[in-house]
Order: sequence, then C-alpha cells, then structure tokens
Amino acid sequence: MHLRAEAILLAVRAHGEHGAIVRALTAENGLQPGYVRGGRSRALKPVLQPANLILGEWRARTEEQLPGLTVELIHSRAPLYREPLPAAALEWVTALTAAVLPEGQPYPRLHDALDGMLGAIEAAPAARGWAVALVRYELLLLAELGFGLDLSHCAATGANDDLAFVSPKSGVAVSRSGAAGYEARLLPLPRFLVEGGAGEWREILEGLRLSGHFLERDLLIGKAADVLPARARLVERLKRAVA
Repeated sequence: MHLRAEAILLAVRAHGEHGAIVRALTAENGLQPGYVRGGRSRALKPVLQPANLILGEWRARTEEQLPGLTVELIHSRAPLYREPLPAAALEWVTALTAAVLPEGQPYPRLHDALDGMLGAIEAAPAARGWAVALVRYELLLLAELGFGLDLSHCAATGANDDLAFVSPKSGVAVSRSGAAGYEARLLPLPRFLVEGGAGEWREILEGLRLSGHFLERDLLIGKAADVLPARARLVERLKRAVA
C-alpha cells in the first residue's frame, strides 16, 4: 500500500512514548489512518493539529497493517485555536468526521464541504458567518451516510410550500397547516435550509437542534458518542455569543 495525497487532518492520538496515530480525510481515498513516528515531538506537534491541511504519504507492506505516515504541512489553522468559538468549531467538526466515517471509502462531497467549512471559519469575522455552514455540513454528513432528511414536501399533506417543521421520527418536513395542533412534538425547520442564504441566530440554533437530534439518534451511538461533549461545548459557546 502506497498513497500520497493532500488531506485534512481530523484526529491525533498518542501511541507509545513518541508516536501518534493520525486520521486524515483525502478527497479520493476517504478517511486514512496512519502511524507517525515522532508524532509527539516539538517539531511535529504544530503540524499534527486537527483541521490542518497536510501532504501525507502512507506506506504499508500489507492491507491489514497500519500504514506508516509521513506528513508535510501545507496550511496551518493553528492560529484559530486561540479563539474560543473557532477552536470549539474546529474541535467538533473534525472529531465528528473522524468518528463516523468508515475508513478507505471516498466521500468527495464531504471532503469539499469540510474544506469549505474550515475555510469559512477561517475567513468569517464572526461566528454567524460560518454557523449556517456547520448546520449544512452536519446534515450533509447524515445524508452521505444514508440518514438524510427529506425537506422537499410535507409528510402530512404532500405539499411543498410553507414547510416549517420536521418530524423527529421520520425526518420528513411538515408544513404549518399539516403541523396544526402538533407543533410541540415537531422540530422547527429553519428557513435557510429551505430557501438558502443566511440565517438569524434563532434559526441557526434551531438548525443545530435539528441536526443534533438526528446525529445522536442515527450516527453518534456506541463509541462514536464519545465526541458529543465537543458539540455541547460548541453549542453552549454559541448561545453565550448570542446572549
């Protein structure tokens, strides 16, 4: 096995006294794990930072063996970790992706969306500039793994207008008329997920509630649920930023 590719670094775990096991997302070969010799050294610690863009070279003698990985830094996002909100967003989105994607399967749309999401965090002067992208990324992740929501029509009436809620059971949209009397049992559907564009803070928090419900129900179960505290920290910081 020999692979050389650009990748978004997602997760780093210490291994032994000096090494590190890294998981990184490539555009054409999906999630790739690798062992970095000396990964805990002063020289490599700044490189092995989740959200960094790296050039990786994976080598292994057999398919079953964990490949050895050498890395070169292409672009560092380390400065973002100095700010609480961007740091929480980077921690969450990289941990989520590493936790739920199967290894070795290409997800080019997810790779491009994640790259765009990280770029938005880097470029936006305030969290509102990237929070909508985060909601969209979480919903895309659900869809790519077979748990997508259906926001094209109302589950009760079949109509495709005035969609304002989502069924927490089926993941299908519900119109205002179709939801009459049952609003409290449904999840609000932010307008930006139907109409596009930006969203107000109330809608962004509703969007995070919506995507969070289905992430916890369908993807973040078992060992993958270990990343949920990172999401809770991010949502709490976003709420404090709004207050």
